[in-house]
Amino acid sequence: MKFLIVTHVVHTQKGTDFFAYSPYVNEMNIWLRPMDSVTIIAPLKKGEVASLHQKYSSSSINFIPVPEFSFINYKESVRAIGVLPIILWRLFRVMFSAQHIHLRCPGNMGLLGSLVQMFFPFKAKSAKYAGNWDPNAKQPWSYKFQKFLLRNTFLTHNMQVLVYGDWNNQTKNIKSFFTATYSENEATSVPPKSLEGKIKFIFVGTLVKGKQPLIAIKLFEKILQDHPNIELSFFGEGVERETLETYIAKNSLQSSVFLKGNQDRETMKEIYKNSHFLLLPSKSEGWPKVVAEAMFWGCLPIASSVSCVPSMLDFGKRGIVLDENLEQNILLIQELLVNPLEYEKRRTAAMQWSRNFTLEKFEKEITKIVSPCE
Repeated sequence: MKFLIVTHVVHTQKGTDFFAYSPYVNEMNIWLRPMDSVTIIAPLKKGEVASLHQKYSSSSINFIPVPEFSFINYKESVRAIGVLPIILWRLFRVMFSAQHIHLRCPGNMGLLGSLVQMFFPFKAKSAKYAGNWDPNAKQPWSYKFQKFLLRNTFLTHNMQVLVYGDWNNQTKNIKSFFTATYSENEATSVPPKSLEGKIKFIFVGTLVKGKQPLIAIKLFEKILQDHPNIELSFFGEGVERETLETYIAKNSLQSSVFLKGNQDRETMKEIYKNSHFLLLPSKSEGWPKVVAEAMFWGCLPIASSVSCVPSMLDFGKRGIVLDENLEQNILLIQELLVNPLEYEKRRTAAMQWSRNFTLEKFEKEITKIVSPCE
C-alpha cells in the first residue's frame, strides 16, 4: 500500500534516515509496519538530531519537504501567503498518487490536508486528531475549522477520524481512540505505595505556559504548608524553566521542589514506579500520555478537567480531577494524603484501567483502520 502522512511535525534528516519527536515517531512506526511504500510531507530542517528525537523504522521513506509557516503575526502571515501555493500543489500531487491518506491534526499542515483531501473523495483516508475534541472547548479558529471539515461527511468522504474521548452528537466517521506507551510484557506488578514518610509528587511534560507548571508549584506549595513530608519533581524542559527557578528561589522551596530535566523512557518508568502522585494542571490536552503512563505504574494522577481526562480518571475514582476552585482542589488532595485505603483503592483502579491500553492493542486497532484499504 502507498501510505501518505501529512503532518506539521518538524523533521530532521541525517544521511538517508529521518528523525522527529520520539513519541510521535514511535506511534507512526506502528502505522507503517504493514506499508509497502511511505511518503511523508512535512517541514524538514537541517541540524543535529536532538536527544528527544527518534528515527523512523522504515528504510524506504519518500520525504516531500515543505516550508514551515504560521499566522502568529503580520510578518509570518505575509510569508505564509507566499508559500501556501507551493504547499497546496505538493499536497495535491502526493495525494493523487497515494492509496491511503493519513492526516495528523490539529496543525497547519493538517488544516491544508483537510482542505485538499476533499478533491479525492474515493481514496481511503484517516485522520488522527491528537488535540482536544471537546465541542465546547475554547480553541483557535484553525482548530475549530479543522474539526468542522473532518466531521462534515458531505465535505469529507471515506475517512475515519480518530479522536480522544466519547462525545455526544458525533458524525458516523468519528471514532473514539487511544494511544499507548507500554507493551503487555511490561505490565509487571507494582507493590503498594505507603503514604508514610516522604510522599513524591511529579510533573512530567514540557515546561510551557499551556502545561501550567507554575500553577503546579503554587498548588503544591499550599499543600506543603500542612504536609511538610511531600516533595515535587519536574521532569521536562521548556521556556518556563527560568520562571520556575525564580519562583522556587524567591519562595525558599529548594528543599521541596526540584527541576530534573528530560529523562529517557526507562528512567521515567522507575520514576513513575517510585512516585505517589502525578500533578498535571494543564490547560489543554488530547489524550495526555503522561497521565496514562503514570496510571500504568500506579502513580495516581491529579489532572485538570480537560478533554477526555475526566473519563480517564473515571471522574475521580482513578485519581483527582482538578477544577477552577483552588481551595476545593487542595481539600481533595489533603483528604487523600491522610486516607491510605482510599489512595490504594484509586491507585489500583488506575493501574488496572491503564493496562488495558497496550502497544499490542494499539497495533490491532491501527490494523483495523488501514486493512480495509489494502
